[in-house]
Amino acid sequence: MTWKAVKEARRRLAKEKGAIKKDWGGRLHFALVFPNSYYLGMSSLGLQTLYRHLNSYPDIVCERVFWEPRTMGDKGPLSLESQRPLGDFDVLAFSISFELDYFNVVQVLRSSGIPLIAAERNESHPLLLAGGPSVTANPEPVSIFFDCFAIGEGEAILPGFVEATAGSLEAGRHEVLEILASVPGVYVPAVFKGEPVKRVWLADLNSTRTTSVILTPDTDFSDVYLIEIARGCGRGCRFCLAGFFFRPFRYRPLESLLDQAREGLSMSKRLGLLAAAVTDHPQIDELVTVLRRAGADISVSSLRIHPLSEAVIQALAESATQTITFAPEAGSERLRRTINKCVREEDIVKAVDKAAAYGLRNIRLYFMIGLPGETDEDIAEIARLVLMLKERVAARGSRISLSIEAFVPKAGTPLQWAPMEHEEVLASRLARIRSSLSKSGIESGGESLSWSAVQGVLSRGDARLGPVLATMPRHSLAAWKTALRRHGLDTASYIYRDRLPGEPLPWSVVDSGVACGYLSDELRKASEGIETGPCPPAECARCGVC
Repeated sequence: MTWKAVKEARRRLAKEKGAIKKDWGGRLHFALVFPNSYYLGMSSLGLQTLYRHLNSYPDIVCERVFWEPRTMGDKGPLSLESQRPLGDFDVLAFSISFELDYFNVVQVLRSSGIPLIAAERNESHPLLLAGGPSVTANPEPVSIFFDCFAIGEGEAILPGFVEATAGSLEAGRHEVLEILASVPGVYVPAVFKGEPVKRVWLADLNSTRTTSVILTPDTDFSDVYLIEIARGCGRGCRFCLAGFFFRPFRYRPLESLLDQAREGLSMSKRLGLLAAAVTDHPQIDELVTVLRRAGADISVSSLRIHPLSEAVIQALAESATQTITFAPEAGSERLRRTINKCVREEDIVKAVDKAAAYGLRNIRLYFMIGLPGETDEDIAEIARLVLMLKERVAARGSRISLSIEAFVPKAGTPLQWAPMEHEEVLASRLARIRSSLSKSGIESGGESLSWSAVQGVLSRGDARLGPVLATMPRHSLAAWKTALRRHGLDTASYIYRDRLPGEPLPWSVVDSGVACGYLSDELRKASEGIETGPCPPAECARCGVC
């Protein structure tokens, strides 16, 4: 079994361009663990950024580990670069983007023979660190598994973490944890003294590079060199984790981006521009115009419906892009005000018309169902809007497709107190939408509603969920429900009830920087259908982050 995993790792390395391989002698050994497939992990610019950053230290060797059967040796998954088991490393740094990957974290540790529970590990075991959006917002459901958590942005936290780790690994485990707890942005459950850990973010985005390190054909972006052009978002959509935990909005200056693009063009003709919404960059039109003149093909991570840059749409069309995604989120203007989307129906129509006019063939629309205050009329509005848009673009040879997901309340957002809608109601509403569109030829996809409910429990759960995850014999819905019952827990108490402002929240161990009063005021505005404008260009004191 191990030999097959070694062969698979070497096969993948041979197909990569840009992998870093270091000698192990006299260095601190980090395994950068992505608890999901290689295909998904290597599509993550965040993972590649951490890989570059850690390997920039001369006394650190950082190797990648993924969770999938083909990478499994006799002692669990092997690192890609040297094909070593996890037990050989000093630090296991998990990059966790989604709550449902918590199940894979358990399987990674169990298969590697490393004790699941942090309190049961000793000096012979690696130190376990976790970071990423889901655990930055709420680390408690997996707090029994990890020694520490990075609360915030890795580039800002890692220098202090690396310095503390390098100088203390020879000490006893408890002493190491005490030292790490003093590092800004590091949460250590075992020595937590009650003072919330403040989220740390990178003040000068231009002080570090966030671009592709490795290109490989085995990803979504097989021939795309990715460049982060901005970070954070000040639009304030009330459901959005990224919009609150990556504040404030910051962008890289044009000249810096052009320098990075020139390097990228030496590796690939296609450049991928990444941001919460690329059109929020104040120099986006000039950027794509210059890149097109340089011969680059352009793709983007996401586009805002309003304002929409015609220069970006044109660049996408000239780059042979076939699919563009817009996110109205809700069908009715009333519900879009509730979530602070700040988009009118005429904005949606103009954006879709413009995409079709430039020859983009597949226009994908993203909607959520189960939003607070949603009614049957709101569901009908989704179908009406989509059918109307289909009629507008069909003559131009474009088609409409849908992605429909359940609303999942996220910790640290204004809707963190809101309940999820019951699964049977969501299923009925989804069926109504699909029935209304059944004769139109419009395709619709989305995640499982049952797994969305699990995500809801994990996103706002507490430390009692750790033992639930630890005792599951396999990754399945049935095993999850059985384990919940065995521990005296149920889904309803986590997601099907309103939480009151002022109620103790499990994720209060984390201070996102956004004032709780601001969040509760935004919740009130949601109930009253009042919109809040975006953050101003200069610093303000409105939410408390700046």
